[in-house]
Amino acid sequence: MTTKDPDCRQNITDSLAKYTADLRFEEIDQQSLSAAKSLFIDSVGCAIASHHSATVAKCRELVPSFPGPCTVLGTSMRTTMDMAAFVNGAAVRYLDMNDTYMGLGDPGHPSDMLSACLAVAQAQGSDGQALITAIMIAYEVNCRLLDGSLLIPNGWDYTYMTLPATALAAGKLMKLDAERLAQAVNLSLVAHVPLLQTRAQHLSDWKGLANAQATRDAVFAAQLAQHGVTGPAPIFEGTFGVFCQLGAEFNIDVDEFGGRSGQFRINATSVKRYSSEWFALTAIHAAIDLAPQVSDVSDVEEICVDTTARGYKFLAAEAEKWHPQTRDAADHSMPFIVARALLDRSITIDSYSPAAIQDPRLQLLMAKVRVNEDKTLTAMFPAKTPNRLTIRLKDGRVLQRQVDDLPGFAGRMMSRSEVEEKFRGNVSRLWSEEQTSRALQSMWDLEQVKNLDTLLAQFVVHTRQPIGG
Repeated sequence: MTTKDPDCRQNITDSLAKYTADLRFEEIDQQSLSAAKSLFIDSVGCAIASHHSATVAKCRELVPSFPGPCTVLGTSMRTTMDMAAFVNGAAVRYLDMNDTYMGLGDPGHPSDMLSACLAVAQAQGSDGQALITAIMIAYEVNCRLLDGSLLIPNGWDYTYMTLPATALAAGKLMKLDAERLAQAVNLSLVAHVPLLQTRAQHLSDWKGLANAQATRDAVFAAQLAQHGVTGPAPIFEGTFGVFCQLGAEFNIDVDEFGGRSGQFRINATSVKRYSSEWFALTAIHAAIDLAPQVSDVSDVEEICVDTTARGYKFLAAEAEKWHPQTRDAADHSMPFIVARALLDRSITIDSYSPAAIQDPRLQLLMAKVRVNEDKTLTAMFPAKTPNRLTIRLKDGRVLQRQVDDLPGFAGRMMSRSEVEEKFRGNVSRLWSEEQTSRALQSMWDLEQVKNLDTLLAQFVVHTRQPIGG
């Protein structure tokens, strides 16, 4: 079924398909297994925390039109595999607090794919070990492709590399052979156009939905392949394939993947401590550290944020970053995030509520913020993601704090207690302590779960209490 092109130096699709078909749960080392369970727990926590948000609720309104076997997180509602991937993916992503991958090339949020893995696993009657194996494949393929790709410089959104990774993970759960797995990849990549405009200028609901939709398309591509539908090949190396559209080629050596000779890339992902765009996280921590020394924000003369080139580009370069009107714009605005962190001495879900965005004190403080790139900080990326905050007070004092990384960043994996602390904070408004503890224990034992229906039934939200924003 897979078309071979003798002129191609390498057929990436076939290599990825064979790797996916061959990988077994027994090849997953304990460190990677622990990382997978930690990220699964973190993603569920993020999804439950966003349960009452308006955008996520709007997505759930689609569910009754698509009846199926898959649970909508936080509810007893059921829907199709692809719709569950979308709705649950929207919930995981909405608060911008799930994981991030900063590798050698483009960044990404690989935990956005967990909703698709969970939906397909439930529909297929898979156990916890099969689910974990699919999660490992999704992360490995997604992160390795992001390492080699140049999507953002060419105007494409990072969600493009979500497609083949999710299609392969879904296909693995569907028990597709290597040839049909390859077709799932071909079909996923040809039918989705993820423009970087998603994250430029006027940010919209789509910022948090783009990857959810990519997973939905990828699940559907795997379903088509399962029924024998074929896609164009070679999809990466072809005359008008992915490389042609990006204007750059890259190689993938699956012999270096986890389960072969290399370490699983899931260990190189980072977990966010706060709800914000990645490059603002250390600035938030710096602001929180300095806030106790500022008795009254009216005493502030100027706030200078020295950041990386990407921090400046993604969080301060556009006019919209200086006048955010929505949550989607505010959590991608360095001036807003730093000012809000100084005012609140934290960043929480409520930091992006309409009242917080329109707060007159905030507007006055944001006017005193300056953001600049510091090339010495840029040189530290991607090993570190530093920000330096300097606050000049009217009495002449100068306060300064530089933070380079945080617990949860790559190389500083959160401990079990830190994972649980964040999770409990996310679900505390919506779950009882008893429900929280029971769900946590079940997820830490994910590889022993035989029935995912039973696990997902533990996640139902019984309260109607809304969250901020």
